[in-house]
Parts: sequence; structure tokens; C-alpha cells
Amino acid sequence: MWCGARARPGPPEPHPAASGVTRKTLKQSIAPELLRPPMAHTGMAIGLLGGSFNPPHAGHLAISRHALTRLRLDRLWWLVTPGNPLKPRDELAELGNRLAAARALACDPRIEVTGFEASLGSPYTVDTLRHIRRRYRGVNFVWLMGADNLRDFHHWHDWQEIFHLLPIAVLDRPGYGLPATAAQAARTFARYRVDPSDAAGLAQMAPPAWTFLTLPLNPSSSTAIRRSGMS
Repeated sequence: MWCGARARPGPPEPHPAASGVTRKTLKQSIAPELLRPPMAHTGMAIGLLGGSFNPPHAGHLAISRHALTRLRLDRLWWLVTPGNPLKPRDELAELGNRLAAARALACDPRIEVTGFEASLGSPYTVDTLRHIRRRYRGVNFVWLMGADNLRDFHHWHDWQEIFHLLPIAVLDRPGYGLPATAAQAARTFARYRVDPSDAAGLAQMAPPAWTFLTLPLNPSSSTAIRRSGMS
């Protein structure tokens, strides 16, 4: 598949932790390098963009490049999750298909696509971030998420701990800016909000620390792309 192409989502696949799928089974069906944790060196600044990428689209690429520049990141990882506990699974394409499509779209040497979260045995972001903190000591990570996620963040498992694990950069999305900044999570951690003018140093800040970044808004939506493909 050429750089920038988008693969058609495949049939739904159960989450490994819920279905008994083993790490061995995953390695047999997905390129092994996509299931290995990426390399990182002490002192690096790395952004983490987690999501279903069902499918990946131009909006993912646009916010990633914006974050790389605004936050002065060395790398950005797309953490393609086996599944989101807060979203229905009936339209979820196979993990291997989503990883391949994300890899084809990324086409930027600073962006690395990985599905290693599938081997951790937990669907929760907080467990992924705990693992990353333990494994990559001395690396400066920033958790990236769209404004739509901040709006609903108080529904995430152990969401307050996530604020204490890593600095967070929230990227605006069409129609979500005001609801996000007025949401429970934003209000709870209001005193830790960092002015966007200081966002370049966010990766080196001790959590909790978060910022809200405005950017040229891209209307692309995975949900809309899936629905248009079904019509």
C-alpha cells in the first residue's frame, strides 16, 4: 500500500484480553515489529496519540504534525488500541488491518505506529501509561488527545491518575472546544492548565500539567468515514 492510502476496515475482532487471544496468536497474524514496543532514548520528548484508528484519516496526521511542532517533540507514537471500552465493537476492524492502514497513512519518519498495547492484557489507557512509565525511564512523554476526549474524560477508568502520570496536550476538534474546556476533567485540573505559549516545554513538565491547543481544524472523522463506506 502506498504512503497516504487508506485500507478498507476488515471484520470486527474481539479484544485479546476478553477473548483469550494470546500474544503468540497476535504475532502470527500481525507483523511482529508492529507489536514490539518502539525504541526510545533517555531525554527524548515523545507524544502518545492513542485511539482505535478505525480507520486512520487525514485528521490524525494533521494533529500529529501540529503536535510535533508546537510541543517540540522528537517522535510521536500512534498507539493503535485493540478496542475502546467506551465504544461499541460491532464496527471495529481487525487490529492488523488498522495497524497496516495507520502505517500507510503516517508516511512521516517522526511518527511510529505500534500495536504493542494489545499484548498488555488490559483495555485501559491508565494501564498502558503505567507500563510506559516503568519501561522508559528518563524519556519525556506527553499524552495527546482530541477535545472530544477531554469532554468525556471523567468516564475513563482512573482518569485522575492519568493526569498524574503524564503531561497532557488537548488538541481542538470542530465543535468540541467549549464543551471540552468546561468539562469535569478540565475544571478539576484547572489550576494545572499551562498557557499554550509555554506548550513547547510541556514534555519536560512534571504532571499534572495540561494545555489546550487550537489548530487549523480538520473535519475528518473515523465514524463519518465508516458510515460513508457503508452507504
